[in-house]
Amino acid sequence: MRTDPVPGALPSRDHLPAAWRDAPVLDVVIPVYDEEKDLGPCVLRLHDHLARTFPYPFRITVADNASTDRTPQVAAGLAASVREVHHVRLDRKGRGRALRAVWSASDAPVLAYMDVDLSTDLNALLPLVAPLISGHSDLAIGSRLARSSRVVRGPKREFVSRTYNLILRGSLHARFSDAQCGFKAIRGDVARVLLPLVEDLGWFFDTELLVLAERAGLRIHEVPVDWVDDPDSTVHLVRTAVDDLKGVWRVGRALAVGALPLDRLARPFGDDPRDRRLTGVPGGLTRQLVGFCAVGALSTLCYLLLYSAFRTVTGSQAANALALVVSAVANTAANRRLTFGVRGRDRAVRHQAQGLVVLGIGLALTSGSLAALGAASGDPAHSTELAVLIAANLAATVLRFLLLRAWVFPDRAGATAATAQDPAPPPYDATAHGATTPHAHDPRTAR
Repeated sequence: MRTDPVPGALPSRDHLPAAWRDAPVLDVVIPVYDEEKDLGPCVLRLHDHLARTFPYPFRITVADNASTDRTPQVAAGLAASVREVHHVRLDRKGRGRALRAVWSASDAPVLAYMDVDLSTDLNALLPLVAPLISGHSDLAIGSRLARSSRVVRGPKREFVSRTYNLILRGSLHARFSDAQCGFKAIRGDVARVLLPLVEDLGWFFDTELLVLAERAGLRIHEVPVDWVDDPDSTVHLVRTAVDDLKGVWRVGRALAVGALPLDRLARPFGDDPRDRRLTGVPGGLTRQLVGFCAVGALSTLCYLLLYSAFRTVTGSQAANALALVVSAVANTAANRRLTFGVRGRDRAVRHQAQGLVVLGIGLALTSGSLAALGAASGDPAHSTELAVLIAANLAATVLRFLLLRAWVFPDRAGATAATAQDPAPPPYDATAHGATTPHAHDPRTAR
């Protein structure tokens, strides 16, 4: 996870990708439930701030979570009077449900959300979304727990927040500092791939989204925020905490058994950030070589130990074949995870089968070397056999890396082919989850 300052200046509107010029660059979602009193002033304040400080077209979407008061009427009035404000009505509650519905239907390349009370200082909004617009990062979060954050809240909420984030660090090995600050953003292309994997539709939605993104190697940018607690917040702390702990258990179990296809989400390195694909194989030849050499050194040691053990009970050819098979299976699994960044069970059997084909080539090299040694020396010493095998294995290792990189775990070309062969996850049906006012192609979005 990166916590760098905002990298570089934002591109001018004329230098934005062509696909970004036909829609608002930013869609800020405000999930609400029974907020008839605060909704109007907060939306108008946010709109005024964006109109003064945000250099691109924007949209503000009010996502009504099945409110029972006059919130729908207030939201509809705002949408009718302010061009950039839109209203989506859902017939079921759940912050995650609201965000998923609106984000899935939005045509904006950068998506954000914030709580209706605007507890976070709005001056942090541009630093939040700038790394996503520039292509530097995939997600961005406001953090109330960063050293330079300024936070005003009661001791109970402070204790609950810090305890929860400690639980995430201990159980899910999370490295982001604040999972539930209501101030986050995500690139639209990342959201389209990541959202179908997020199951929670309530308060745990944020945490699950961040954990999956981090485990997939996506880049999360953190922004220290100034935050003032809302004393009238309707969040039920105990019920929310229990639901969050259930979510931690569910996600932790899924990660432990490899049930999530995170290999499809890994962020490739070295590509144009505005024209990249979410693929299962990160690039970076240097990093891959380092990982492959580390795995190869351990595999070679394992192979030599196994060969020496098998050689005491069988001939050299049989001992070589057995040692190669056992070490090759472990080598393919280790390279799959550590060198090429592929996680989960997806295509694991195929990768092992391809690894065995590569093994066959290595077996031919080493067996041929042993046969040549036997023909030349008759009955060579054990140390001579090991020396010949080491030399043959070095040649086989170079060939193995090239085949793994180009065929078993292909980089850009293979990733593109895999994307074409594997059907994409079905689009999220916002209507099925209670959204009654889709707005992705509303003609009023142009400023």
